[in-house]
Amino acid sequence: MDHKAPLDKDKIDPERMKILRNLPVEVKAQLTGEEAQAFLYGEPLPESLVEKLKDFIVIDNN
Repeated sequence: MDHKAPLDKDKIDPERMKILRNLPVEVKAQLTGEEAQAFLYGEPLPESLVEKLKDFIVIDNN
């Protein structure tokens, strides 16, 4: 069985946590744990998450 390492709360980006908390409830309800984790830890965002947040994020390709 594949076990994930425990989450390190010290590595959560506080700005991203603030953003996540301020999303509309209906958007937050759609997020999976994996998507929320990727967002909070500054990991590459899954396409599914980018699609859910497309009205709230700006992607900088520079």
